[in-house]
Amino acid sequence: MVPLIEQRVAIPVGVIGYHINPYLVFLVSLIGSFLPAPFIYLLFNKIFAWMKKIRQLNKITGFIEKKVQKGSEKLDKYKEIGLITFVGIPLPTTGIWTGTAAAAFMGLKFKKSMLCVFLGGIISAVIITVLSVVAPAILGF
Repeated sequence: MVPLIEQRVAIPVGVIGYHINPYLVFLVSLIGSFLPAPFIYLLFNKIFAWMKKIRQLNKITGFIEKKVQKGSEKLDKYKEIGLITFVGIPLPTTGIWTGTAAAAFMGLKFKKSMLCVFLGGIISAVIITVLSVVAPAILGF
């Protein structure tokens, strides 16, 4: 449930580091990453507007705004497919949290956003789980 790293760290640590069943790690990391999504969607714009009023938080709000704007530019053209793809590609700052914040920022509908973010989270978790299972066999550890 840690922003920006979410599944990208949890799955390899669980599968490779602790040798936990990959199916279990997949499921727990997906649920853990998605659990805050509805709250992020519903509260993001309100909290962000409040944070922008506080001068001492300018660096943080600037960073967040830059990341969300960058993500929303890509998403604006393709909407739902863009949101699924954005969340589904397991790169830094492209996870469920950022995708949900971008959806809220862009004003996408709640139910569609949650479905798209969840589907993207599944895609991302599958990719990371497969890599976490296959990589040690290929690399010999």
